[in-house]
Amino acid sequence: MSTTATQSLEDQKLKEAYFTASQGQLIWTRFKGNRTAMIAAWVLVVLILMGFFAPFLSPYDPTIAGRDKEYENGAPQIPKFWDENGFSARPFLYTLERQRSIKTNFRWVTTENREKRRYLELFVKDWEYAYFKINWDLPGDIFDIDFRGIKFSTHLFGMNEGGIHLFGTDGSGKDIFGRTLHAIYTSLAVGALGVFISFVLALIIGGVAGYFGGMVDSILQMITDAVRTIPAIPLFMAMAAFIPDEWSSETRFFFISIVLGLVGWPTLARRIRTHLLTERSQEYVLAAELSGASASHIIRRHLLPSFTSYIIVDLMISFPYMVRTETALSFVGLGLKDPVNSLGALMQNVSKADVLLNYQWYFIPVLFFIAFVLAFVFVGDGLRDAADPYSSAKK
Repeated sequence: MSTTATQSLEDQKLKEAYFTASQGQLIWTRFKGNRTAMIAAWVLVVLILMGFFAPFLSPYDPTIAGRDKEYENGAPQIPKFWDENGFSARPFLYTLERQRSIKTNFRWVTTENREKRRYLELFVKDWEYAYFKINWDLPGDIFDIDFRGIKFSTHLFGMNEGGIHLFGTDGSGKDIFGRTLHAIYTSLAVGALGVFISFVLALIIGGVAGYFGGMVDSILQMITDAVRTIPAIPLFMAMAAFIPDEWSSETRFFFISIVLGLVGWPTLARRIRTHLLTERSQEYVLAAELSGASASHIIRRHLLPSFTSYIIVDLMISFPYMVRTETALSFVGLGLKDPVNSLGALMQNVSKADVLLNYQWYFIPVLFFIAFVLAFVFVGDGLRDAADPYSSAKK
């Protein structure tokens, strides 16, 4: 077969694949052509995996129980392969020694003994952790739940003697590396639960209001406007005062996520309602009604898919908004608190005056927070362009 005929056959196959492809396949194909969005997607995937496998990747318990009392406010420790004493195939750190000195008014001083090496080990056994655990401690004993799923005690790396702190330690000796990984997971979980609740409410309320209109639309819009006018700061202050101190960290986490979801749906609901008010008079909607399709079927199968690109953009923007809200609440002391590890709780440490001058490694979680939010923004922009078939024409 000639080269021209082969090329023509390949072009024909590509055209057939294009016209027979599903909407999801077309969106994925266009999304892969956006290099910035793909890089952001890989960064986002890495952050999600780091958060999900945080207990496995963390050599030490990130709570107060796992603090290193002999290495408080310690600088990051980077394993070495060689020094003036020679090369080592195994990564190592120097042994730390604490002693009091006259020069420091008899305060404890940590020094490195460069003659004694401590070696890095893989797949070590240490503190026990569990996946899919639930610990609710609500008022009373009826709704209390303490469930621990699959338990493990293996961690990716550790030291044969002493500790290793890749991102350093805070003032109480807790490992910032482990706390950062757990904080990513907490922020992801808060954002996912909050976005899911707001997304479901927005689809239901916005879809019903836009499709039926009239009195139903007026009543639902009154409810939407009432939720939108709730002031955020007084609400969160009241929420912080309402949460009892004896609540467990998981209970506090779920409560804050639910509240964020219940107040985060009006914007998407109004957009869906506006779009459906315009689209409900189209001929394809009339044809579906004449064929006997129910209102829920028309909204779910015909109207909402025509609004896919905007829904995707709103979801991807809402996710970092939820994370930023939780971070801001925790930063000012109204959200999650120790021993819960969240990005906001970690960023509380950088508000101290001496951190910028003496403990710059406290800012490492801030870098992860910035990368986390930017990755969601770029992925959202890429999905918006991929879901809009006219995006390339607009450019």
